[in-house]
Amino acid sequence: MNVLYKIRSSADVKALSDEELDLLASDIREYLISSVSQTGGHLASNLGIVELTIALHRVYDTSRDRVVFDVGHQCYVHKMLTGRWKEFPTLRQYGGLSGFPKPYESNDDAFIAGHASNSVSVAVGMAKARSALREDYQVVALLGDGALTGGLAYEGLSAAGSSREPMVIILNDNTMSIAPNVGGIASLLQNLRIRPGYIHFKKAYREFLKGLPSVYYYTHELKEKLKDRLLPSNTFSAMGLNYIGPVDGHNRKELEFVLRLAREMNEPVLVHVLTKKGKGCSFAETNPELFHGLGPFDPVTGRIPESSDSYSDVFGRELCSLADQDGRIMAISAAMSLGTGLSAFSERFPDRFCDVGIAEGHACSMAAGMAKQGLIPVFAVYSSFLQRGFDMMIHDIGLQGLHVVLCVDRAGIVGGDGETHHGIFDVSYLRTVPGMKIFAPASFRELSQMLDKAVMHVQEPVAVRYPRGGECGWAGVCTAREAVIREGEDVTVVAYGAMLSEALRAADVLMEKGISAEIIKLSELDGNDYPLVMESLQKTHRLLSAEEVCAAGCLGFVLAESAAEKGISFRAVSLNLGEGVIPHGDRHQLMRDFGIDGDAMVQAACQLVNRSINE
Repeated sequence: MNVLYKIRSSADVKALSDEELDLLASDIREYLISSVSQTGGHLASNLGIVELTIALHRVYDTSRDRVVFDVGHQCYVHKMLTGRWKEFPTLRQYGGLSGFPKPYESNDDAFIAGHASNSVSVAVGMAKARSALREDYQVVALLGDGALTGGLAYEGLSAAGSSREPMVIILNDNTMSIAPNVGGIASLLQNLRIRPGYIHFKKAYREFLKGLPSVYYYTHELKEKLKDRLLPSNTFSAMGLNYIGPVDGHNRKELEFVLRLAREMNEPVLVHVLTKKGKGCSFAETNPELFHGLGPFDPVTGRIPESSDSYSDVFGRELCSLADQDGRIMAISAAMSLGTGLSAFSERFPDRFCDVGIAEGHACSMAAGMAKQGLIPVFAVYSSFLQRGFDMMIHDIGLQGLHVVLCVDRAGIVGGDGETHHGIFDVSYLRTVPGMKIFAPASFRELSQMLDKAVMHVQEPVAVRYPRGGECGWAGVCTAREAVIREGEDVTVVAYGAMLSEALRAADVLMEKGISAEIIKLSELDGNDYPLVMESLQKTHRLLSAEEVCAAGCLGFVLAESAAEKGISFRAVSLNLGEGVIPHGDRHQLMRDFGIDGDAMVQAACQLVNRSINE
């Protein structure tokens, strides 16, 4: 490490010589590969933004100026340049450094960022606040080209152009989000990329007329006409944004020049920067999708340890099997075909696969249109990303009772990505969608059977929610709406999905303490009718529910309310994740510390039967 060890803030970056800055870029790439190979995380996107982030810290003071990231997984270099490089061995670990911008970590992190397309809207709000409060600081939005597939980005761009608030929007164009970009905006950017002449003209023009402001003023009209020749009107300029670019995103000196120019224009400016995802690392450059976000790997060869089957893998295989049987099945991805297990489907059935980019709301509405006209759309999406399609689920799918299949991956605690990515709100919001059925498999075999039922036998809207990774211990099959998995007399324990294994573990410990727990497994989470639970409560008069979701709308409260309405006398403890703001870290450790694992169930059951935990 030649220079990185000296860096504590943007001021240290500004003080470096050109030679030291080149060494810094090399240090950062080496340290990124070394660190992420140990902790896992987002590699390719950060390797591609090294020079751009250095230039940002040369031009701006992030402790005061507001730099808003769009999808904050590209913030690793920023964190290093604000003195947090020492903490990278704790990256994504419980209590350690987050892999996303977090204002509670540092004032240099302007805004929390885990999802895409919102940065420009946030930046417009900050710029308006600056004007309203008569304060003095710069506002920058760092927007990835993949985020332009999301409609919110255009709402923000339109507002930025019309606001006339001074701000700089940096479009980091690496032709990819997670997978290669799709849609009309990808074609627009391709056309802009082949017109690099304007930025070179502007640089030469400014240098030539330095110190001659009167000449600069009188030749402005000529300059604008030449600009129109070199850079015909595009979507961004039509929105009222001053477009500069494209700029070589790995030429630090050119980046610095352009960013200073954009800042001094004192109006809304969009700087189009071309970068290469995975830059400087051969295996990440060759396969940027694989090295976008991953676990530990060999930092020399890039070899990734083989992993066992996951729920996503099982889903992908089963959907291919169903598609062989029924030509009406269409698979939809929102830039996550690899992560959701749809890669094989996209190769086998290219005419029946749609990748809409980072546009979950559009995916839901498009699926509704498909279903209305006779297809069977299956939208595979991470739980926390599906939140962006909530209005469409109600308005376009639920109100018409359309047979759209939502395969909700990453349900529950997901680990290192933290609070922006934990899938712990879907039970609450899916239960409010009119007519929505919700299946919660607890094993691979159950996922296969429930997916078959959801696709081939259900006629209404249906969601199948399943966790990240592999099976959690129980590998049985019981797809009935509710079922008694283990009989007992003292307390009724209700669980579903991955929590079933914890409930069974707790029952074994309770049995050793002389407490008989009746375990009831729920496979369907919609509605309020659970007669087996009510029957069990009339026997035990004690209800213990354990769920890997937020408290609002959880099944424990639904069951307690239903039992109270039926006049059943009982005591209840509902274990859940409260408000749902859960940090990053190991899933089992988070479950333990937030009180929903098997040990917490044992303690709660002892409390319900008035027994000491030590008895």
